[in-house]
Amino acid sequence: MTAQEIIKQAELDLAERFNEIDQIALYNQNKVLSAFKLNRIALRHFAGTSGYGYDDTGRDTLCQLFSDVFHTESAIVSPLIANGTHAISTVLFGLLRPGDLMLAITGNPYDTLMDVIGGEKIGSLKDFGVNFDKIELNHEGKIDIDLAVNTIKEKKPAVIFIQRSRGYSWRSALSVSEIGEAIREIKKVSSAPVVIDNCYGEFTDTIEPTDVGADVIVGSLIKNPGGGLAQTGGYVAGKKKYIDLIAGRLTAPGIGMEVGSYAYGYQYYYQGFFIAPHVVAQALKASALFSRVFSQLGYETLPYFDEKQNDIITSIKFKNKEELISFCQTVQIYSPVDSHVVPEPWDMPGYHHQVIMAAGAFVQGASIELSADAPIKEPYIAYFQGALTYEHARIVLENILNNFNL
Repeated sequence: MTAQEIIKQAELDLAERFNEIDQIALYNQNKVLSAFKLNRIALRHFAGTSGYGYDDTGRDTLCQLFSDVFHTESAIVSPLIANGTHAISTVLFGLLRPGDLMLAITGNPYDTLMDVIGGEKIGSLKDFGVNFDKIELNHEGKIDIDLAVNTIKEKKPAVIFIQRSRGYSWRSALSVSEIGEAIREIKKVSSAPVVIDNCYGEFTDTIEPTDVGADVIVGSLIKNPGGGLAQTGGYVAGKKKYIDLIAGRLTAPGIGMEVGSYAYGYQYYYQGFFIAPHVVAQALKASALFSRVFSQLGYETLPYFDEKQNDIITSIKFKNKEELISFCQTVQIYSPVDSHVVPEPWDMPGYHHQVIMAAGAFVQGASIELSADAPIKEPYIAYFQGALTYEHARIVLENILNNFNL
């Protein structure tokens, strides 16, 4: 079969899944549109401000918009948040105090957070006397709820942390319903805030973790909720008492979100959030297509093509380092930006192995745009994500198949 024939057959196999993705996007688009109407979004909300940013209606209304869509009491949405790691770090420093315990019940958090938590003499949580413990996922890649509940009763953590997506782990992302089941049992024995790293998961379902009891969710605007238009930034949404503490860490205690100007304006943040349900649907279809095709060709993939996806990532396990690197390099070659650049493995800050990243994106490092990355270690797993358009993903896949001579 030719590459085109392989892809066409995969699309037929995915017809039902694609329809499910479209229905989720339709529901979420209506939810976002309703929030825009409720907040009476107007041209004035797009204007930038300078100096202290007092009475910045664009900033304040953007925060309210996210709060309404995610059904929370309050939210922080800011271009001043550098990335997802910065957003999560701000949450943790806002909620934890010396002597407190942070308990992660989904194993170690993403690689770039490990220095935030346990780095030596770099201003980490550990340096400030905050302790860390973790519970690994069970053999099925799910939260071990019984062990989590017993550990929480015994150790009384001040923050309970759940990472929705997989990081560089061979597992599927957690569903919102799975997270909700864990939270229900946790809340029976603890009043500590449950914090969800929501990166890569927004709008992949009709509900978010805050709909099932999460106290705080946090993520990056150059992933799902930025819709490919937000050029930087992050968000935090949840209960007001926690958001106020986090805001005091983002700026300064006693000041919180009363200040924080942004001279360049907010149009792309509003516009990106508005189109995010559609763009996420494009990425989900791309993810499912890659999963179906590579599994047909004998490669292990997660999630399986006919499974409901809980984030925008597909993991593909390659046979060797050379295949992995070739895959990422081909993604780069067929990107709209920097297609002439050949990515190579390098020592990326915050990671403990060399990493190769293919990201020929309009916004540097934007994971909602079609991209692929991988640590150079066994097993050789590439993490493929994003697509502003499904058509782009289809073109990239055809060229990957031709390059692999499959």
